[in-house]
Amino acid sequence: MSERSNLWGGTFDITLEMEDQSIESGHRHYYDRSAYQSPLEDEVKQGWLLRPAMDMEMKRKKKKRCFNINPTVLIRTLVVVAVLAGFVALVAFLATRRHHHRPPPVQDNYTIALQRALMFFNAQRSGKLPANNHVSWRGDSCLDDGNGYLNGLEGGYYDGGDAVKYSFPASFAMTMLSWSVLEYSAKYETAGELNHVKDITRWGTDYLLKTFNSSADTIDKIVLQVGKNSSENCWIRPESINYPRPVIPCSTCPALAAEMAAALAAASIVFKDDHKYSKKLVHGADILFKFATKGEGERYAGGSDPPSNFYNSSGFWDEFVWGGAWMYCATGNSSYIDLVTSPGLAKHAEAFWGGPDHGVHGWDNKHAGAQLLMSRLRMFLDFGYPYEEMLKNFHEQICEIICSYLPGSHNFNRTNGGLIELNHGKPKPLQYVTNAAFLATLYADYLEATLTPGWQCGAKFYPKDAFRDFAKTQIDYIMGRNLRHMSYVVGFSDHFPQYVHHKGASIPGYIKHQSCQEGLRWKESKKPNPNTIVGAMVGGPDKHDGFQDNRSNYNFTEPTIAGNAGLVAALVALSDGSKTGIDKNTMFYAIPPFSMPRPPRPLVGKP
Repeated sequence: MSERSNLWGGTFDITLEMEDQSIESGHRHYYDRSAYQSPLEDEVKQGWLLRPAMDMEMKRKKKKRCFNINPTVLIRTLVVVAVLAGFVALVAFLATRRHHHRPPPVQDNYTIALQRALMFFNAQRSGKLPANNHVSWRGDSCLDDGNGYLNGLEGGYYDGGDAVKYSFPASFAMTMLSWSVLEYSAKYETAGELNHVKDITRWGTDYLLKTFNSSADTIDKIVLQVGKNSSENCWIRPESINYPRPVIPCSTCPALAAEMAAALAAASIVFKDDHKYSKKLVHGADILFKFATKGEGERYAGGSDPPSNFYNSSGFWDEFVWGGAWMYCATGNSSYIDLVTSPGLAKHAEAFWGGPDHGVHGWDNKHAGAQLLMSRLRMFLDFGYPYEEMLKNFHEQICEIICSYLPGSHNFNRTNGGLIELNHGKPKPLQYVTNAAFLATLYADYLEATLTPGWQCGAKFYPKDAFRDFAKTQIDYIMGRNLRHMSYVVGFSDHFPQYVHHKGASIPGYIKHQSCQEGLRWKESKKPNPNTIVGAMVGGPDKHDGFQDNRSNYNFTEPTIAGNAGLVAALVALSDGSKTGIDKNTMFYAIPPFSMPRPPRPLVGKP
């Protein structure tokens, strides 16, 4: 039986029936037909006539082979054979026990997708690539970024398909990856991806440390962006870029600085065993947070981040709570928890207000993530006075948000295929869906870790598995359980987008040097991308579950590192991981034992 391998390492068996069908359809297969022909008629007759004589000869030979056997000898022989067989079996069993041969664990779909989603970050690396990058069509690129600016700006990640490095989404992506490592390090290790995800995170934080004077005690600017988006008139591989790439600094950008502080603070816990590097990350986070708030905390009255064509922040107070919460986890400095639990800052951050984006966690809105992070403090550390009132408010707020994700809630619409519309039908919905799936699963695991069976959402009580089930339906949709039966994660299943909006993936790797104009023919090509950008999650479908697999329509087909970070976090949270839950303690390693102060005694009037 002939056999050939498929794309995923399986095999297709070709039967004779398939061979005949192939011949009828015009395909030739070169095997010996004569082997299947019948013997000649004369040979058949001859065999039939000679059969009686042949039978008699065989009986005669059988009689000659017969001889008498002593029963005692036979029994002794059988006993010896049985003893030898038992001894051999025992030796084989002991040898197996000694070497601990165990079959490899069967990986669930979430783990397989996790491994591929992480590979997307390898494809997005800028600078001098490491030997273990494992993306054959990528090479060193943009080695001269930021020459003359501090110590240079080589490295980091391209945001999406256009070879531009934006500090805002890169910081958010590193924060989300670090958070997922701190919660689910055991699951990453079971999947064989712990070192990989830590390597990905360090590549990002190494670059962020270059975007400001991280060795100083105070700073007056940080880098907002490197490179310029020019997809309309320039289509070129990053490896072929030889034109100047502008560096855009910023002297007043509180949202970006607070997000960068969150990224470095969270990563400092991930790398706590590397004391020198962890300390460097904490120092960088500290001066970034001071730069963000100008040292004024909730009294800050400075300006907003400068406008940009992409990644405009709609406010900075949510980043202050988000960044301050991570700073407290990384340092244990009580001034940070004093700040993030101050009613004034919470009011500024609109933590308890409504609005269309209430509960939508993303690169521009950290309300939900900050509230869950602060609720973790309450659920596991039980601070009490003077923080209990605000932490309780955070806890109640995130519970309301998680409840709003469930099918019984009317806060968000769903497509006919079941995808929750967190961005209300606007383009690129999947990045918000993956973040919600992560928060919901993490919340369910918090309930499990505190032996809480579920939560009351309005008039109905939901078991904790209901929140995990919501996450599964959304991630399953992204992985292919949708009306189009298409996986929106490239390289997962056999039906995924072929025309991803990505310059590097759309141009053959053998083309080393090409001008902007020459490259446009690859953008406009009707052929699928020559390079498969494994693990990339594209923007996603529209509100009618429709999708255009079109290289020029980035709203549908462009992946981003911020989107993939949420995907990675959701996938590791949902992966089996031998049924391991969250790591309750590592995130709090820097927080000292809490001595609860007594509340002030009530004033008693004079008699």
